[in-house]
Amino acid sequence: MNKQQLVEQIRRKKSFLCVGLDSDSTLLPPHLPQTAEGVLTFNKAIIDATADLAVAYKPNEAFYEPLGAEGIDVLGETIDYLHEQYPDTLVILDAKRGDIGNTSAQYAKAAFEELGADAVTTAPYMGRDSLSPFLEYTDRWTVLLALTSNAGSADFQHLRLEDGRLLYQAVLETAVSWASAEQLMFVAGATQATLFDQIREIAPDYFLLVPGVGKQGGSLEEVCRHGMTEECGLIVNSSRGIIFASKGEDFADAARTKSIALQEEMERELERHHVI
Repeated sequence: MNKQQLVEQIRRKKSFLCVGLDSDSTLLPPHLPQTAEGVLTFNKAIIDATADLAVAYKPNEAFYEPLGAEGIDVLGETIDYLHEQYPDTLVILDAKRGDIGNTSAQYAKAAFEELGADAVTTAPYMGRDSLSPFLEYTDRWTVLLALTSNAGSADFQHLRLEDGRLLYQAVLETAVSWASAEQLMFVAGATQATLFDQIREIAPDYFLLVPGVGKQGGSLEEVCRHGMTEECGLIVNSSRGIIFASKGEDFADAARTKSIALQEEMERELERHHVI
């Protein structure tokens, strides 16, 4: 899915929702087995219940690896299911990769060729050569951590450099020279929404993947006020608040109810900012 297609889906669905598939097997509803098979059943039910409301899904690899080889198989099967049944959704693999070039080349091959993800999250700490292997896949998206929503983001991302810039600003300014808004996105946490104005000064046309709305305290209205563009420019992720909305057999219905509430709020924001 290229940028134009993504914008078209946002306008068609009147939504910029990403459902995070942080499918922790130990938190599955009791009627499902806490196994790889249970996770796959859970994922498919969540996807079927929300696919008309979401433009993206973000399986987090960390919740599949503890299940061993079967967990990786389920991760791949989840991505395949999305591509086969709902090709109008973007699949973002949340893996936060970033290593020296030859290692990153293998990570990129695994994410894009073996697992079939449309996008993968990456960490910029090791610099351009650690991300170049991902950017070589010009028909896929590289999603770069820039300004995260966790409390520890202040440890490094807000350090002030000698030239007066904060470190996250330097990361953004450097990264936009590596790839265009057709290929590169940035992670920006909803709890930092008031700083999105500064991000937009550096990356006015790039999409932002925004976690942290809901349980982490981020405000969707604030995210939109400071970060929305004429093409929307936002993909807002919700994970636990949707997929674990109920611990009962109605978990998929509960996930849909939560997704509808977010989609309706997103539709109002898209109208307010004249995107639709």
